[in-house]
Parts: sequence; C-alpha cells; structure tokens
Amino acid sequence: MNGSSSSTPDSINIWGTWAPTVTYEAGEYTEQKFKAEKTGGGPVIPSPNLDTDLVMACDRLADVLIKACKNPIQMQMDIARYSKLISMKDTGHNEQREARLLERCPPGVTHSNRSAMQSPKRGVVC
Repeated sequence: MNGSSSSTPDSINIWGTWAPTVTYEAGEYTEQKFKAEKTGGGPVIPSPNLDTDLVMACDRLADVLIKACKNPIQMQMDIARYSKLISMKDTGHNEQREARLLERCPPGVTHSNRSAMQSPKRGVVC
C-alpha cells in the first residue's frame, strides 16, 4: 500500500493508470513520427515506457499513413447524398442493400440538384 486512505493495493491501481499512459505515449510518438517523416524532420526518440514491439508497431502505422498520404485513393462519389441514403444504425454488410445503393448512387455520377464534382474526394486528409 502507498499509505493513502484508499484500501486498494498499488498492484491493482497501476492498471488504471498504466494502460492510458502507454496508449497516450504511443499515440504521441506515432504523431511525432508521422509529422517528422512528412516534413522531413529529424529522428523521433520514443518514450522509454514503450516496449520494442509497440514502437515497431507505431513506426509501421506512421509508414502506412505516410504512404496513404502520398498515394490517395480518388473516387468520384457524391458522399453527402450517399450518407443520407444509409441509416444511422447500419452495423453490418448487406449485399442486396449495397447493390441497391450502388444503383442509386453510382460512382462518378452527379445529380441534378448537385453541381458537378470538380475534384475527387480523398480517403485520407493530409
């Protein structure tokens, strides 16, 4: 025990702070690594609280994000109209519904109430 008025042992309390702390530090490291690679900045040193496997996973994530920014997927699609056609509670994949949606909102087709799309939508905003 740590001498506080709490009757919970430190070995139990550590899980309440360790996981969020490591998650936060991993996110910070990944963000710094991404920004450094995107802007040509210097090397980023990970926190000593992150183990090697987690640092390697964060490095891989940063690499994938950089690759996605350099090679965006471009689609001609009316996202606003498509989002109105799907319900807020869609949780699964329904082949028949997907086919109906594609018939109603085919990629590359604009509708009379919408102006022609000047540029494709990007999957990742960088």
